[in-house]
Amino acid sequence: MHDLDRNENRKRGTYEFPFEFHHIDSTHPRYVMSYHWHVEYELMRILKGTLTVTLDEKSFTATAGDIIFVHSGILHSGMPDDCVYQCLVFDGNTFLKHNSVCAGYMQKIIHQEILVYHHFTDESKDICETVNSIFDSMWQNQPGYELTVLGQFYHFFGIVFGKHYYLENVQKARKDYKRILQLKQVLEFIEHNYASPLTLQELSASVSMSPKYFCRFFSEMTHQTPMDYLNRQRIEQSCYELSTTDDSITEIAYRNGFNDLSYFIRTFKKYKGITPGKYKRS
Repeated sequence: MHDLDRNENRKRGTYEFPFEFHHIDSTHPRYVMSYHWHVEYELMRILKGTLTVTLDEKSFTATAGDIIFVHSGILHSGMPDDCVYQCLVFDGNTFLKHNSVCAGYMQKIIHQEILVYHHFTDESKDICETVNSIFDSMWQNQPGYELTVLGQFYHFFGIVFGKHYYLENVQKARKDYKRILQLKQVLEFIEHNYASPLTLQELSASVSMSPKYFCRFFSEMTHQTPMDYLNRQRIEQSCYELSTTDDSITEIAYRNGFNDLSYFIRTFKKYKGITPGKYKRS
């Protein structure tokens, strides 16, 4: 499940230009944004439909035209509804290299002295226009697009500081911080063991909870049952393999934790609306 790693610890773009762009619609094998986190920052823009976004324990719905900013290390996910959206993951340290004056501002973000607002709507027209320019440049990939991207990013952060689009002195409650760490711990356990026939007892034991308390905790944090989440991750990985390999449906099913082919087909159809055979042919 490397390509769907919950803790996405991998290289973004190139060393000189560490920006990674994704265009995502309903045909994409990772259409549903599963819970994950990374040390990089992320911008998203919604082109169509709605995306219900969860950042740590807080959820909100973004609509077409909205911009989302995700800080380093934040556990996040997205549930699309007839949605087309784009993501840009980038290394914040890039903006510390070129100019000491600019670096002073960026260090406040990187050291979490401030938290940039996470959701911008059309009321923040200047932010939306700037971020749209960044995404359009990445998407069109024309000669010199790197200059536009870097320039517009500095413009974006300039607007953030100029118009005070951020929070200061944000302290996470110790209890909230512990809950997020526990959720990350169980997600990593699922990541490394999803192909095995996991039980609720094993999942709850991975974070030293009773099954009953664990079910309540997991549902409060993710709005899904543990087994529903596990099966969804198995299906997402199966989609990726159906799209990128010539392996048979049976091989993919067994490799992703399903020991019964008919159950795999039923579960796949539950989450994707079509059978794995139709998905593979399309």
